Amino acid sequence: MDKNVFLGGAGEDYNQPQSLTLRYANRHGLIAGATGTGKTVTLQILAEGFSKAGVPVFLSDVKGDLSGLAKAGSEGHKLHQAFQDRAARIGFTDYDYAACPVTFWDLFGEQGHPVRTTVTEMGPLLLSRLMDLSEAQEGILNIAFRVADEEGMPLLDLKDLQALLVWIGENRAQLSLRYGNVSTASVGAIQRRLLVLENEGGTNLFGEPALELSDLMRTDENGQGVVNILASDKLMGSPRLYATFLLWLLSELFEELPEVGDPDKPKLVFFFDEAHLLFEDAPKVLVDKVEQVARLIRSKGVGVYFISQNPADIPEDILGQLGNRVQHALRAFTARDRKNLRLAAETYRENPAFDTETAIREVGVGEAVTSMLQKKGVPGIVERTLIRPPATHLGPIAPADRKAVLAASPMQAKYGELKDRKSAFEILQARADQAALAAAEAEENEEKQTMAEREFATARRYSGSRVGRSSSRGMRQKDTFASAMSEAVIKELKGTTGRKIVRGILGGLFRAK
Repeated sequence: MDKNVFLGGAGEDYNQPQSLTLRYANRHGLIAGATGTGKTVTLQILAEGFSKAGVPVFLSDVKGDLSGLAKAGSEGHKLHQAFQDRAARIGFTDYDYAACPVTFWDLFGEQGHPVRTTVTEMGPLLLSRLMDLSEAQEGILNIAFRVADEEGMPLLDLKDLQALLVWIGENRAQLSLRYGNVSTASVGAIQRRLLVLENEGGTNLFGEPALELSDLMRTDENGQGVVNILASDKLMGSPRLYATFLLWLLSELFEELPEVGDPDKPKLVFFFDEAHLLFEDAPKVLVDKVEQVARLIRSKGVGVYFISQNPADIPEDILGQLGNRVQHALRAFTARDRKNLRLAAETYRENPAFDTETAIREVGVGEAVTSMLQKKGVPGIVERTLIRPPATHLGPIAPADRKAVLAASPMQAKYGELKDRKSAFEILQARADQAALAAAEAEENEEKQTMAEREFATARRYSGSRVGRSSSRGMRQKDTFASAMSEAVIKELKGTTGRKIVRGILGGLFRAK
């Protein structure tokens, strides 16, 4: 395999080869330039070169044009003669049309194999960035991840996280004592953001089988590196989802790959198109993470190449780590444009043959100002370079060709079908069902006990009332007879006869005395 990736012809007559050395390809790079200046073709020919050298590639296809990597160019193309003339001018003697081994991926599963991760693997930091959460809301999300870990509840997809947040809201009093304040308002805000994420298609990102990084780092039977193309035309409608997914992928590569130092060639080259989306409105902690990954991932054998319209889109700390640079034309219509142009020119090692700032402004379509790392990683002097023509098809391929590539890929059998194993949602659902069953049983037992007590009480009242009625009837009869006799005696005593009787009795008593 080649030790260099041929980029084009440099110098005054464009006959001096300008190449990217594979040994320093993991030192990262930048492709910049205004719209329509040739950034996409430069990305395409770099992907071809890396693939030919046995280096796997991952790139995002924002406009759909890069699908042409799966198909060889043809003599029937309208630019065929122009390509031949350019190849002859720069001394590209072995120029020929050829396709690259390609695997298509798509978060939505429409134009490529589904690519998924789990909520746990994404982590609270990137999820907070994805949903644009406040500091308090991010804190509750961290609590959710801690609870899931302690309770043994895997967070695989969005419904797992939504179910867990409901449980946290219901048990906020106990959780607040241990982890800090958990407010229902913050839990509700996160749930609303998850709903927005669902509407943007985020549901497709989370689930299993999750993407295995080894499937992005394959070579074909001929030793060529597989070019992994992520369909991003639809994904760009959700720029935060796009940027977060690619940053997650970089982070996973950083976490999982072993240290290899400076290999003879990279294990993977990662192209991040529309890189400004990664840094727009990003909190400092996230920018720091990107800087850390960019600084350390090269020791894992991964090269990261940012593609953006202006180098000013990239933070300075990260821009300083991008050793291999291809700068297409920049426009300078405003004071800000002129300032950015001057700053871009100052980042290159000067060439006494021309003024760098002027060259960046004047290079035409298919030309660029380039600087590649040389021996010991020292930046080469800036050169005006005529970019070589592509060997693959220029522009998108037909839908039928894409379907044929997908059907022939071994990734379809592995990732085509979504799997839903037992996770937080099912565990919490089982707990809720068990609690509901226990509550129903307790209610039924209570009802049975209440009925038994009611029957017993009714029986006592019924039995006691019969005895009472019988006794009281007899007593009432006796009481009625006695009362009647008493009343008759008293009535008689009150009369004339009664008074005589009383006087006779009392008189007799006194006389006897």
